Order: sequence, then structure tokens, then C-alpha cells
Amino acid sequence: MKVSREQAARNRETVVDTASRLFRARGVEGVGIGEVMRECGLTHGGFYNQFDSKEALAAEACAASLARSVARWGEVVAETGEGDASKAIAANYLSPRNRDAPETGCALIALGPDAARRGGDLGGAFRQGFEELTNILQQSTPDMTREDALARMAQMVGAMVLARGVADMVLSDEILVAVRKAMGVGA
Repeated sequence: MKVSREQAARNRETVVDTASRLFRARGVEGVGIGEVMRECGLTHGGFYNQFDSKEALAAEACAASLARSVARWGEVVAETGEGDASKAIAANYLSPRNRDAPETGCALIALGPDAARRGGDLGGAFRQGFEELTNILQQSTPDMTREDALARMAQMVGAMVLARGVADMVLSDEILVAVRKAMGVGA
């Protein structure tokens, strides 16, 4: 049965969104194409009508996730107005909500190791999203240099990786509080 172009576009968007969520939750290696397609209510064979490979899907899913983060950070900056919007971004980012929901959290936290190991288009999508987020952070605060923005990005992403990875909620909370405090965000 042939589907319309509009339906094919909706199907592709559903596959990308589903893969993005699953990849952030379990990594690219931890998710099979069959699982993504089943979760979308589509056939495994339909995948190859939309994508050349799992690598192509991973890159597109990473790019889509990071584009949503860019939009969200832009909204935070717009809502904060004049002042130090980087603190508002950090307060939102360094949260238990972000820590506890990897499937909806930042792709930088979840897909960094995959981007490093796989490189290619996934690495390129990761880098582009990272650059865009870093630029927003730098532009969000008067007098913030690129070096400052890179350091803050490393603090935030590193803190979240550690907070998720320690498997001890008390220590995890301590990490988030310590980094929030170090960034002038408060507890």
C-alpha cells in the first residue's frame, strides 16, 4: 500500500522522534531498528524506504534532539531578558528532572560517547548542536567569552554525566548542588 508524501513525512518524523528518545535512554548500540519501528507502529521494512542506515537515523535523531534544545535555550534567553541568562539555562539544565529522564533530556549527555566512538554524521550532528548551544550560552550573558562558554558547557554536561552515572542519589544530588553553586545558580 502506497502512502502519501504527507504521511511518509509524518512517519519519518515519528521514527526520528522515537529513535531520539530511545537512543538518549539507552545509546545507539542499545536500540535496534526493529524496536524503533515497532514502537512507531511501522514495519521494519519501511525503515529502508526512509533511511539509508541506522547511522543515518542516529545522526538525524541527534540533530533533531539538539535542535529542540537550541530552541528551548533560546526561549529561556528570551524569557530572562537582559541579564545573566546563562544562570537561567544552568538552573534548568542542572536539574533532577534532566537527570532522571534521559529519554527526554539533553542529547549531549546521552550521546556524547556514541558520537565519539562512531564519528561520521552522528559526530557531525553532535558537534553542530554543541556549537549552537555554546553560542547561545555565550551570547546569553554580556562579556562572556567563548572560553567561558566552553567551560560552562563542560561543567554542565560533565555534571549531568556524573550525576546520572554514580548510582547513588545522595551523591548525585550533591554533584548537582555543587555545580549549581559553582556556577552561581544556587542550590
